[in-house]
Amino acid sequence: MRRCAQVPDIEIVEVSPRDGLQNEARLVSTEDKATLVRRCLDAGVRRIEVTAFARPDLVPQMADAEDVIAAVRDDPRLRSIGLVLNRRGLDRAVAAGCDEVTVVVVASDGLALRNQGVDTAAQVSTWQQVAADARAAGLATTVMIAAAFGCPFDGEVPSARVLDVARACLEAGPDEVAIADTIGVGVPAQVRELVGGIRGLDASVPIRAHFHNTRNTGYANAIAAIEAGVSVLDASAGGIGGCPFAPGATGNIATEDLTYLLDRSGIATGVDRESVAATGAWISARLGLQQAPALLGRAGGFPA
Repeated sequence: MRRCAQVPDIEIVEVSPRDGLQNEARLVSTEDKATLVRRCLDAGVRRIEVTAFARPDLVPQMADAEDVIAAVRDDPRLRSIGLVLNRRGLDRAVAAGCDEVTVVVVASDGLALRNQGVDTAAQVSTWQQVAADARAAGLATTVMIAAAFGCPFDGEVPSARVLDVARACLEAGPDEVAIADTIGVGVPAQVRELVGGIRGLDASVPIRAHFHNTRNTGYANAIAAIEAGVSVLDASAGGIGGCPFAPGATGNIATEDLTYLLDRSGIATGVDRESVAATGAWISARLGLQQAPALLGRAGGFPA
């Protein structure tokens, strides 16, 4: 694997302001959310999932979505991503000034119904409409296939089903396809199978991966994804995060721990891991956590 000082080998999308915060009971102020985004930019991240345009009664942490975007959208370093679930969410993202939208399609009906109130087929249909409208509005689009590795309600999600969902989603011409291990049950063999399968459907579409470390497989999955051809990985400063609609879901892979792993493997990210570790500790303190779930901030880098 090569090292490149100029252009990252792997792009990291920072998701702590959205997926990192959405499952936390302690509400974070708009000012602190904006500071979190700016600290991540200072560390070298450029694509950041800033917020989700969701119903405030269901996801209270995202109730200030427009205000957070307004506070950071003029930073020239930022490519802001808003997560949307439907056309109403897209309208809000466009009006707020997002650069990109990520649209969620859940691969299992069990989680799809609890997360969005409609089954997978209906979500695919919504995605296809939203993709066209987002493109017309000048926004880049990512379709994220959630619960691609397993569902907390339906159990195993066959790879064939995930690839059927991906095939239908690809018809709308996304700029990027993402596969998400929403509850942290995936293993490298699944990663290779799904990435290879999507490559077989469309060899040109960039693939992004979103892993949780619930069962301590997230980092192994990240390496497997890179080896299979994934070019973009999601991560969260401090390792905070989880899905409010998936019982037992815990944090994302930590940006600082992932960056350490990739740096030491000769894979450039353009992200300063010590700066991200400090940010992970900072946001964890704002959440009232005794310490960040991430490990780099505790152990320190190597060599010292």
